[in-house]
Amino acid sequence: MSNVLVINCGSSSLKYQLLEMSDEQILAKGLVERIGMDDGVHTYQRPGHDDITAVLPIGDHAKGIQLVLDALVDPTEGVLRSMNEVSAVGHRVVHAGERYSGSVIITEDVVDALKACVPLAPLHNPANITGIEASQKVMPDVPMVGVFDTAFHQTMPDRAYIYPIPYSLYEDHKIRRYGFHGTSHRYVTLRAAQILERDISDLNLITCHLGNGASMAAIRGGQSLDTSMGLTPLEGLMMGTRSGDIDPALVGFLARLLDKPLDDIEKMLNKESGMLGISGISSDLRDVEREYANGNDRARLALEVYAYHIRKYIGSYAVSLGRVDAIIFTAGVGEHASLVREWACRGLEAVGAILDPFKNATRHDESIISKMSSRVKIMIIPTNEELMIARDTRELVLPD
Repeated sequence: MSNVLVINCGSSSLKYQLLEMSDEQILAKGLVERIGMDDGVHTYQRPGHDDITAVLPIGDHAKGIQLVLDALVDPTEGVLRSMNEVSAVGHRVVHAGERYSGSVIITEDVVDALKACVPLAPLHNPANITGIEASQKVMPDVPMVGVFDTAFHQTMPDRAYIYPIPYSLYEDHKIRRYGFHGTSHRYVTLRAAQILERDISDLNLITCHLGNGASMAAIRGGQSLDTSMGLTPLEGLMMGTRSGDIDPALVGFLARLLDKPLDDIEKMLNKESGMLGISGISSDLRDVEREYANGNDRARLALEVYAYHIRKYIGSYAVSLGRVDAIIFTAGVGEHASLVREWACRGLEAVGAILDPFKNATRHDESIISKMSSRVKIMIIPTNEELMIARDTRELVLPD
């Protein structure tokens, strides 16, 4: 038996897969989304069966984890007799500074390192730790592996990861760009090479991981050259509740203007900004799109700013790479929001990328959505972070 359970806790969602790793067969998978909202959603899927969807309050990630475990051992719909049938658990982990550059077996020291890095990833590390501790409580004897978002970006050259601040801050405190969503960027990079039937060492890609959290990467020869997130997941693109790039002086200015402590300003930038902050509607892009369709001008503005930031990074990375072979959209928004893809691709003829409006509007699975005449391919590749995490977990704790 080589069942691996993968738990991927995001800032407001939790994806999971149970895989039998001898043939990488998915036994069950699901998505817990809108965590922290009264209308949370748990979708549970088994191959060959109808999806089961429940709408209910999901107050926090601990509640989400419990929903997952209950579903897997449910007497009627579950696929396990007990959690003892799980051989290992692989966890997506966002940040551990420079301490870990690859996947590791989770120990008490690893959890302590994650807790120490909570200030660097305040929306994610607490969720990751919750997933780990909840799993350890239910499956105390099952080995667990942490797969780090930052690992893929360790290939960035120093010119990309060093901030233009006193160098001693890097030497003494490791203040630098780390980047995130590395597991997703790695998966779609490998998959793009397969789809395009190209040697990965000869491919230049721009990958756009667009979900409630969002980041982009410039990838040369299968290695990360640059990425939009930085020391923390707050930098880069505008996101669901995160501001992304702003004038750094704005933090102190707002603290003085509003007479609030810096912690409150950081909370504002992490949890009250981005799509939610501009639209005043929701952090969920689907809600904002619905209001835009109803003529809401702030919804329009939020979507315009979001798409503009994506476009701006594509242009920057095209120059950094020198040549672009493909632009890849992935994750929940990137895979499903045709309007965002359309607006993000406006003007990309300048870098040789021409979107096909019909393909973009009608394709949501793995596909090429650029025109035949486009020198740069525009692609949708659904990410599969769970499979990458399961493979790393197998390699560490289930060797052949």
